[in-house]
Amino acid sequence: MDFDFSEEQRLLDETVRRLIKDEYDFEKRKTYRASQSGFSRELWSRYAEIGLLGLPFAESDGGFGGSAVETMMVMENFGRGLVLEPYLATVVLGGGIVSAAGSAQQKKAILPQVAQGKLMLAFAHGERQARYLLSDVEARAAKDGKGYVLSGAKGVVLHGESADRLVVSARTGGGTRERKGITLFLVDAKAKGIERRGYPTIDGLRAAEITLDKTRVDADAVLGTVDDGYGVIEHAVDRAIAALAAEAVGIMETLNTLTLDYLKTRKQFGVPIGSFQALQHRMAEMVVEYEQAKSMAILAALSADLADGRERRRVISGAKVQIGQSGRFIGQSSIQLHGGMGMTEEYQAGHYFKRLTMIDQTFGDVDHHLDRFAEVTLPS
Repeated sequence: MDFDFSEEQRLLDETVRRLIKDEYDFEKRKTYRASQSGFSRELWSRYAEIGLLGLPFAESDGGFGGSAVETMMVMENFGRGLVLEPYLATVVLGGGIVSAAGSAQQKKAILPQVAQGKLMLAFAHGERQARYLLSDVEARAAKDGKGYVLSGAKGVVLHGESADRLVVSARTGGGTRERKGITLFLVDAKAKGIERRGYPTIDGLRAAEITLDKTRVDADAVLGTVDDGYGVIEHAVDRAIAALAAEAVGIMETLNTLTLDYLKTRKQFGVPIGSFQALQHRMAEMVVEYEQAKSMAILAALSADLADGRERRRVISGAKVQIGQSGRFIGQSSIQLHGGMGMTEEYQAGHYFKRLTMIDQTFGDVDHHLDRFAEVTLPS
């Protein structure tokens, strides 16, 4: 199999890498994080200018027709810079769902605005009782004339506070935890009956608790087919996991670089501590874990749009397991090899490890995906 990037892909990688290197040093990131929105809206506009926000959308929808491989390249570079902007929430999740399930009219109204940086989306799906089970949806959408009335609560909605539109999952049929009966809706974030409470997350991003209290939407707010939203959700989450895997690889690479540089410069007994054999062995193990994670992230990107859903789930879960295990080992080792300074707020390493920890918990931790992997791999 040919893993070489095309000329266009190499140009994309170089462009994003250069942008992050120039605009996302650790001190600038602190400034972006302290802003009202928790990220840089100026950089968001820059992403739009160079085509990142429309990258995965079809050309007919105002995008550039990129695949999960191009998304992987962007997210890996974003991981290196520990980027705060809502790319995953708006482009990969929200935009991905509209692209996959939206009508021609919905795509025309939403995706070009996303690509131009004029509209932000958030995926309001997770609920307090659901943990990692995507089918556990208690929010309700009751038929009301030609439209629907939505009621329920959604938790830890990534960048839900700054979103202009929400992609909301609600139950139109079936019982709690049933896959059948879930419907997706495109809802104005400022619609009557919606309350949003934003807060910072431990990794420096922002999320929101969202309550829908008899929020009315028209029939044209439905994304896809009524009662059949689960398949769209599962595929969108698999694509998001592939994107997160790439981001984690960028973080692991940066942590390894920071740690190696520290081992070369920190001295003990008059010599660099990197000359100690035990620390050399640990550093070598960190490199091995990084290479394993990178291989699985590439495989996840290549498999994110497989028509065979069972095989796609197997690969994505396998990648999530490897990313979780490698991320924990590299993160813990980096902190240990840095000593006390690795745990301080003023130094970068701890912030990268926090983000790795959150990636491990997003859309299912190692144990969850081991179970999912076994479910789709072992004969029933």
